[in-house]
Amino acid sequence: MKEELKNGSNDLVTRPSGQVIRERVERDIVKEEDGAIIALDFSRIGVIDYSCADEIVAKLISRLLSGEYGDKYIVLVGLNENQKENIEVALDRKDLAVIAKMEDKGKILMGKLHNYLQDTLDVILKKGRITAKDLSEIKKLEANTSGTRLLNLYKKRLVKRVDEVVANGRVWVYEEI
Repeated sequence: MKEELKNGSNDLVTRPSGQVIRERVERDIVKEEDGAIIALDFSRIGVIDYSCADEIVAKLISRLLSGEYGDKYIVLVGLNENQKENIEVALDRKDLAVIAKMEDKGKILMGKLHNYLQDTLDVILKKGRITAKDLSEIKKLEANTSGTRLLNLYKKRLVKRVDEVVANGRVWVYEEI
């Protein structure tokens, strides 16, 4: 951050500063292989204001969902409560969501997600990995409903999807990121 902004500050404020940082992150993201989980580490950041959060996090997530970066995932790590608040507002305003690891908590969801998808995500975070059949059994859902929920979480880049060979064929396994 300091080499990009050249101002010596640990704070991320103003949209132009956010654009500089986002462009740097994008240059790094495109170098990663498909399937990579990119962690944006906020542990050495002081303040991040709304405009910077929108410019960096919301735009990165939006572009990730549009397919600009390929089959990759973004997680936020090292967040404190103040940073979380401004980032969450930026995500909420664009109906986006991302997995985050807080400094003092485990993995959480930041942003907006329908209750039924949040419930499904909670199962995955608890179990680590799951199939549509597993979800159907746990939640007493029809197979197509389970599959749709899992696919929607994958499309939102909130879980990974892995193709596995089982005794009677192939199955998608959805894993936490």
